[in-house]
Amino acid sequence: MNTHPLSINLDRLMDEIETLSHFSDAPPPAVTRILYSEADLAARTFLRQLVDEAGLDWRTDAIGNTFIRWPGAEPDLPPVATGSHIDAVPFAGKYDGVVGVLGALEAVRSLRAAGFRPRRGVEIVMLTAEEPTRFGLGCVGSRALAGVTGPEALVALRDATGLAFDDVRRSAGFSGELAGVALNPGHYRAFVELHVEQGPELERAAVPIGVVTGIAASTTAFVTFQGDGGHAGTVLMSLRRDPLPAACELALAVEAAARTHPAGDAVATVGIVEVHPGASNSIPSQVRFSIDVRNQDMQVRDQLLQHFQTMAEEIAARRQLEQRFQVVNSDHALRCDPQIIEAVTGAVVAAGLRYKLLVSRAYHDTVFMGQICPVGMIFIPSRGGYSHRPEEYSSPEEIGNGVTVLALTLAELAGRAASP
Repeated sequence: MNTHPLSINLDRLMDEIETLSHFSDAPPPAVTRILYSEADLAARTFLRQLVDEAGLDWRTDAIGNTFIRWPGAEPDLPPVATGSHIDAVPFAGKYDGVVGVLGALEAVRSLRAAGFRPRRGVEIVMLTAEEPTRFGLGCVGSRALAGVTGPEALVALRDATGLAFDDVRRSAGFSGELAGVALNPGHYRAFVELHVEQGPELERAAVPIGVVTGIAASTTAFVTFQGDGGHAGTVLMSLRRDPLPAACELALAVEAAARTHPAGDAVATVGIVEVHPGASNSIPSQVRFSIDVRNQDMQVRDQLLQHFQTMAEEIAARRQLEQRFQVVNSDHALRCDPQIIEAVTGAVVAAGLRYKLLVSRAYHDTVFMGQICPVGMIFIPSRGGYSHRPEEYSSPEEIGNGVTVLALTLAELAGRAASP
């Protein structure tokens, strides 16, 4: 589409975003929507109702990935896909992921209302469990679609209470065979994800659209220090083998190494700390904590990870502790496809907007969809750079801009069907 005849129904879209935010295990304005919880299943039902009202077909796979199809004039051609997720970390906001699902639905509705008829089909994918909250692994749905996480690995997943992924997903009503989840490479012509930036760059630059050129490589590791517990009043300091000061020492070393790395944009975070037994009058016997390391340069990411492992070994030896350093996941950086970047930038120009080229330092399902087909991402501003907190906010105008650019991008990639 070389012109911009689209009319985005922002009132409808914002009402839908607001309604979805109330399917939550936290009181407003916070949103907590954990995989396969009652809130998650209710949100999925609401999404399907919207799809039915739009007159589109949908299906789910064995783990709850949901596929919403707008057929093209040439059904044998691989479709163009878009989408994101609707699960939310505890006490999050209402826009992360949701804008990319409900916004995609509005993009399709607006194209249909404008009389556009796609040559290729357009498929909206609501991806299961982008957040790692329940089973400790992010992007479960897209990993499974790409075949990166296969049936054996899925079956091995356990949540914090010990419940098995396979049992939980079956209880939630998803009982198909796990072996049938993975898609073949080339199943889609392209995948484009609309998402809130989750950072401050667009707002600071006063630019309405971010065109993503790549996604940083991410690694998650867990470190365990094992010492001796005891009574806080009876064991003298000289006799202690306390793992908590060791964990604090390593956490400070993680922060210092990322802050001072010559790359200048390396990030490392300690986000989970589990102390056993967790009593004020007991010396801890074990501490387990997470380290999240990211950079678009995989060599930088891997150097930092190795440094942290070496530091853990040195601290444990000096403090006479046992330690375990376990890498849970270590994924590649992603480069977005040049042709999709071109399609997105063309859509921005057609919409009369400005854009900024960005690297995503947050992790997205697009990383794994990139193993199935060429991919790209569209960012809209996040006020204050906030995300994963109730203050997360993107204005209706900003969301409307993103949906417009997504719709024009989908039209370009799907192609216009020949007149009957």
